[in-house]
This record gives sequence, C-alpha cells and structure tokens, in this order.
Amino acid sequence: MEDYKVATAMSPTHYLDHAKSFLKQDSTSSLISGGIAGAVSRTVVSPFERAKILLQLQGPGSNHAYNGMFRSIARMYTEEGWRGLFRGNTLNCIRIFPYSAVQYSVFEKCKQLMVQWSPRESNMCTDGERLIAGSIGGIASVAVTYPLDLVRARITIQTASLNKLNKGKLAKPPSVIQTLRDVYTHEGGFVALYRGIVPTTLGVAPYVGINFALYEKIRNYMDASEHDFSNPVWKLSAGAFSSFVGGVIIYPLDVLRKRYQVASMAGGELGFQYRSVAHALVSIFKTEGFFGAYKGLSANLYKIVPSMAVSWLCYDSLKKAFSEW
Repeated sequence: MEDYKVATAMSPTHYLDHAKSFLKQDSTSSLISGGIAGAVSRTVVSPFERAKILLQLQGPGSNHAYNGMFRSIARMYTEEGWRGLFRGNTLNCIRIFPYSAVQYSVFEKCKQLMVQWSPRESNMCTDGERLIAGSIGGIASVAVTYPLDLVRARITIQTASLNKLNKGKLAKPPSVIQTLRDVYTHEGGFVALYRGIVPTTLGVAPYVGINFALYEKIRNYMDASEHDFSNPVWKLSAGAFSSFVGGVIIYPLDVLRKRYQVASMAGGELGFQYRSVAHALVSIFKTEGFFGAYKGLSANLYKIVPSMAVSWLCYDSLKKAFSEW
C-alpha cells in the first residue's frame, strides 16, 4: 500500500519526465514544431492567401472583379466584412498543421537517413541532398492533406464575386463535410478528392526543396561566420528570401493547381476546363499570355514571403525550446 502511495505521488513528475524525453526526440520535436509553425504563419497571412486564390481563379471567362492584391482584400472586406478576410482559414489551419508537420519531420528524417547511408566524414548534408529531402517532404505533405486543400479552395470562392458563381448575393459557404460529400458524390468518387494532385505535387515538391535547401544554406553560412543567426531578424530574413526564390520559380504550377481544384465547379463557368497538365499549361499561355501564368504572383509573394519567414522563426525557436526543456 505504501509503495502504491509513493508511486502515485511520484507519477506527475514521472509523466513530466517522459513528456520531456518524448518532446526532445528529433522526430517528435520536428513534427510538433512544424505543425505549430505552419498554423501560426498561415493565420498571419490569411487575407493574402484568399486574395491570391481569387486572383488565380479569374480565367478568361470571369468578370475580373478582383484586381490587385490590396484592392482585392479591400473588396473582400467591403462585401463580406472582416470574416471574409479569414474565409477558409480555420480549415486551412486544420489542413496546414499536419501538412507542415509532415513536411518538416520528413525533411529532417530524410537528411538523417542520407547521412547514415552515405559514407562521409561530415554529418552535414550536401545542398543536393537537402533539395531532395525537401522535395520528398513536400510530396509526403501533399499526399496526406490534399483533399482538405481541394475543399479549402472550393470554400474560398463560394462567397466571392467570380462571374456566375455568385450573382451579387453573398451565399453562405457549405461546410467542409458537405463539400467533401458533394465532390465525392457528384464528381467521381474518391478519385475526385485528389483532382489536381499531379500539378500540385509538381509545384510543391520543387518549391519545398528550394525553400528548405536555401534556408539551411543561409543558416549554415551564418553559423560559420561571425554573425549571430539566433537573432530573430536573421531567421525572418533567411526564411523570406528562400521562399521568395522558390515561389517565383514554381508559381505557374501553383496557378495550375488551384484551377484544377475548381475547374469542374458550375459547369466550367469560371472559363477553363483542362484535359491534362500539358493541355492546361498550353491553354493558359495561349489564351492569357505569359503573364496569365503569373496571375496573382504579387499576392502570392505577399503571402508566402512573410508566411515562411514566420514559419521558419517559429520552427527553429520551438525546436530549440524543446531541446533545452
């Protein structure tokens, strides 16, 4: 009986020690830190995210109600109030937590395996290995969360003034469950939930690879120099620069991803229907010109640059806090 009392009295400390040990594991800390960093960063830039999507979805058949990033945000606020600025953000955070968690943890695990499997004197990955690890992380994160990304794109435009989808009336957007049910029932079953995953993967994989590899390149350079990379300003700057470079390079595929996700809505009244990735790219450049493939780029950069800057700052800070706890 006395032993039981002692064990019970010690259990809170015992569990706390186990929790600390669990969080100090690299895979666990990467997973949790990545998830929190993703949710925080996306909430910060939610208005820019929605403005970018609306600009991307204005195909040749739309009325181009949205023009310019800040004017688009102002229009959203005027028509829908402050909630319009964060339309779909709750779903985005639900999606982005596992998305970002998987992305960071797979990236770290791939680097670890590459070091273990490749005979070398240094325990550091090469730039090429970081690029590959980041790309694998991007592919894994897309595979895990893609149906939620598709639903978020659908909900984002439900109340927007995009051609005939909204004839001057602010409709209440359907729920996540209802949207999933409608897509599954009316658009081809389980396969329909992954419509657009090919262009999404083609865009996300190189973007994450470039972003992660470039950030770590800058971080390693700063660590080797006399500068103190622990300063939040350096982390924010490195995250912003790496996301800017990756975002500009792969942006046309991001446009393609969003259009694939909503192309079957309203019988194609948004002005585009694509048979394949190649057909989509040719159609965009042919009917909308070179800049058609970069429609919404400025809004995208306003979104991803501060988003990834905040994400990297949160991720590195949380990882350090878990390791020192």
